[in-house]
Amino acid sequence: MLGSLLLLAGVLLIIQAGALLSIDRPVLAPSKAVDDTQPIRPVAPVTDAQRPEPARKVAQDLIAPPRLDPAEIERAEPRPPLSELGLAVPPKTPMARDWREVLLFRPIATSSAMFESMGRKVVISGVQGVDVDSSCSFQDVTWPCGQRARAAFNSWLRGRALKCFVPPDVERFAIAATCSLGKQDVGAWLVSNGWATALPSGIYGKAEATARDAEMGIFGPAQ
Repeated sequence: MLGSLLLLAGVLLIIQAGALLSIDRPVLAPSKAVDDTQPIRPVAPVTDAQRPEPARKVAQDLIAPPRLDPAEIERAEPRPPLSELGLAVPPKTPMARDWREVLLFRPIATSSAMFESMGRKVVISGVQGVDVDSSCSFQDVTWPCGQRARAAFNSWLRGRALKCFVPPDVERFAIAATCSLGKQDVGAWLVSNGWATALPSGIYGKAEATARDAEMGIFGPAQ
């Protein structure tokens, strides 16, 4: 009886030991079959130049980008504009940009086509004035047409403001400008009344021809 019990205890110990060995042993998956017919491709080693440099943390809240090699930077040519509408236009010259139409008060004629006002000296554009010392001759009679032309200009102005297209801050030099008194063009009035002549490149040629035919101003008798 005692022998049977000892035999049964030995069998139980053998079974328990086998169970423990089965738990600790890993389960291996079946390996794939290797195809010996396919060539093995060598893997190129990664050089230091190809290995990207990571970003660097240079401060607590500041991360600097990785350093770049200037030799690897390629400068590309700028692309052409999409259309001519996108092209930048050259800036206007200061004189063309700043010229504006202003009122010049209390003008005083210094000759038949020049006046002074508010520190400016303005020559009427497109006409040739008569010098104050000039003399004219009509039917063998000489008379001081320069002084008479200046007086006629002053009489017509009567100190009224002229509207002229002039640049700003030009006080030391005389400038040529187009002016008007109300709706009357000053150059047209001077030439059509014979107190100035039209420049060859001006617009008052017909007005001068009319004044000559009518013997007005410097083209007529003493006044």
